[in-house]
Amino acid sequence: MPWDMTDYPDSFKNLDHVVRKKAIDIANALESNGYDDSRAIPIAIDQAKEWASNASEDELNAFKYGESPKKDDSHDQSSNPDLLDKDVLVYFEDDHWIVRTKDAKRPDSTHNKKQDALNRAKEIAENKESNVVSYTKDGDKQD
Repeated sequence: MPWDMTDYPDSFKNLDHVVRKKAIDIANALESNGYDDSRAIPIAIDQAKEWASNASEDELNAFKYGESPKKDDSHDQSSNPDLLDKDVLVYFEDDHWIVRTKDAKRPDSTHNKKQDALNRAKEIAENKESNVVSYTKDGDKQD
């Protein structure tokens, strides 16, 4: 069920205005790509909070004063809901630790420290109810 700034899940109620707005936008995009409410809502909250904590003041203000999400907004539907069941990979490439869902075209994030990458991968895997698969710098799978 799509949402807007006047009709959204109860779990969005106590979020900061900008975080709520971003969470609604993310949740609507996830739903348009086939995610169930029960999965889209917690993923949207986590991603919106992370976005807000990493966004610059200019980005926050641009989003805050930009157009609000609407129930009938169109979203890119190139995402694959089948990725929900895929493991989250952590591997070293181009001098960075990469976090990417298996078979995804793009990484979720890159990190300078492996522990930061593992923390992010664990967040994603917990939301998706999947596993984290970690590799060494040499590309060997870790337990």
